Amino acid sequence: MKRHISLWCSQLFGRFADKAFPSIVQHMINALYVKLMGVDLSRFKKACDYPTLNALFTRELESLPPMPRAKSKVIAPVDGLVTECGVVEAGRLYQIKGMAYDLATLLHEDSVERLKRMEGGAYANYYLAPCDYHRYHAPTDLEVSEVRYIPGKLYPVNLRYLRKKPKLFLENERVVLKAHDAKGRLHFIVLVGALNVGRLRLDFLPTLQEDAKARKERVYDFTAKPVLLQRGEQMGYFEMGSTVVHIAQKGAMRLELEINRKVRFGDVVGKLR
Repeated sequence: MKRHISLWCSQLFGRFADKAFPSIVQHMINALYVKLMGVDLSRFKKACDYPTLNALFTRELESLPPMPRAKSKVIAPVDGLVTECGVVEAGRLYQIKGMAYDLATLLHEDSVERLKRMEGGAYANYYLAPCDYHRYHAPTDLEVSEVRYIPGKLYPVNLRYLRKKPKLFLENERVVLKAHDAKGRLHFIVLVGALNVGRLRLDFLPTLQEDAKARKERVYDFTAKPVLLQRGEQMGYFEMGSTVVHIAQKGAMRLELEINRKVRFGDVVGKLR
């Protein structure tokens, strides 16, 4: 696949973010980033404790939020802004109001039966700004049976660009997790790359980024031994900001969300039916 200019830009930025500068310089870089982006470090270590800018981007919470007692509660998988939510209609969902895109193309899914199950299902888009916590977690208990890496461009995914670029999610690099909940209902978690996000990590699939360098679509089949994820368990992280889309089959999940709501990982956003 021919490399788009957004990939080159992201690669160059990634090299800068990975570099450990002398401590006084690194402290200045980190402090400047925190100030310019408005990063809230109240739940994290101090900015000077991170040896690289990338370490600051991918920072871990000092303590995980408590999970709701009821296992039926669905939580926000990330810190982010809800840019769109609703139900799949005629095989389409929205990146923002008025800009629909095709579910089958997003997922690279050719199973008519699986797509039919998603019709009328609930979905939510969570945008992670550069100031946000960049790790993503399981929104409910899930068994992951497949991971699909889809190469693409790395356009920005902020609101301004979402309004400017129709079907952006279909062009950007992404990773699609196919999973089932405790009742066997189908869920898809889509991790969408963005400018300066040249690397999407999965804790249970450490070879993902090495394989992604080939820029070819690849499917990892876990059907024989599904990956078990507990609600709130870390799945991986973005190296910079991006978007997570959670889609559940019809009747599996009722969302309690509204567009433009800012959520934090662990907030209750819906309920399994």
